[in-house]
Amino acid sequence: MLLYISNYLAELYDAFQVFQYLTLRGILSVLTALAITLIVGPFMIQRLNMHQVGQTIRLDGPESHFSKSGTPTMGGALILVGVFVSTLLWGDLGNRYVWTVLFVTFVFGAVGWVDDYRKVIEKDSRGLPARWKFFWQSIGGFGAAVFLYHSAVNPVETQLFVPFFKNVIIDLGPVFVLLSFLVIVGSSNAVNLTDGLDGLAILPSVLIATALAAIAYLSGHVEFSEYLHIGYVPGAGELIVFCGALAGAGLGFLWFNTYPAQVFMGDVGALAIGAALGAIAVITRHEIVFFIMAGVFVMETLSVILQVASFKLTGKRIFRMAPIHHHFELKGWPEPRVIVRFWIITVILVLFGLATLKIR
Repeated sequence: MLLYISNYLAELYDAFQVFQYLTLRGILSVLTALAITLIVGPFMIQRLNMHQVGQTIRLDGPESHFSKSGTPTMGGALILVGVFVSTLLWGDLGNRYVWTVLFVTFVFGAVGWVDDYRKVIEKDSRGLPARWKFFWQSIGGFGAAVFLYHSAVNPVETQLFVPFFKNVIIDLGPVFVLLSFLVIVGSSNAVNLTDGLDGLAILPSVLIATALAAIAYLSGHVEFSEYLHIGYVPGAGELIVFCGALAGAGLGFLWFNTYPAQVFMGDVGALAIGAALGAIAVITRHEIVFFIMAGVFVMETLSVILQVASFKLTGKRIFRMAPIHHHFELKGWPEPRVIVRFWIITVILVLFGLATLKIR
């Protein structure tokens, strides 16, 4: 929105041409989303407390969590407000990638909101039934994948680039739709599984969003993409605004979500953030790099899969409790130690993922 206004004003005053720069709009997007979450956050937490929108704690979980019962949840809506407002203000609203990611974020956020609403307002412990949750997630993920496939204007947009190799490029064809669907839906649920400790999911999401902002900028720049052999995706650079908004809103939310949390993200935030990150990875053609950077999310998901499979096949559990962050808690690690160590792991993985852009 503000981009169009600046375009008009640039015809009158040359100084407004500075808003054409993606990097500046990306920075302004971060600051705008951060300011929105910090300003709106206290009011939202107060309203959630007033309406007793409190988290229910699992009785079979670590005893240290029992004191968290009643802490306001559905705080992820605060992140989404910051992301949407900031993106709509600073983004190019004529860019199809921006609208694709906003669509995915909205659909998955809506699914999470319904699930949270049923759990904390209607006191239905099941929330949204799993089959309906997956159905609506599939609508969002499949819809975005089909749109990206049919709107592709060059072969790069549906190819798979393998890190560490300059010339290993796989033409996916229609398989692109399946891969994109799996990345978006899988990422959404992986972040949701990780969101079990104060700040555990949000900072890795911020770090990954920041890295994806750099990747989007490089992928959307013809000279940088050619130099790095990463595939030129025209228009992908505009996603730096969305990534910036997500990073800014995430940092603002962390202000209230850091240990001990004043508010929890809930499914409304976790499902939306995970899906958005997956969609950006798909658009920029960096699914494998994203898989590396999101290693903590992958580890959490695999721990649940292995735990369930082991118990059904052998009747024994591999971990004391899944997802794996609870396993470390039950081994005696204080919650802040688990959180910070997982953050450190994410920093390492994000840096490694970014290094693959050059090591080819």
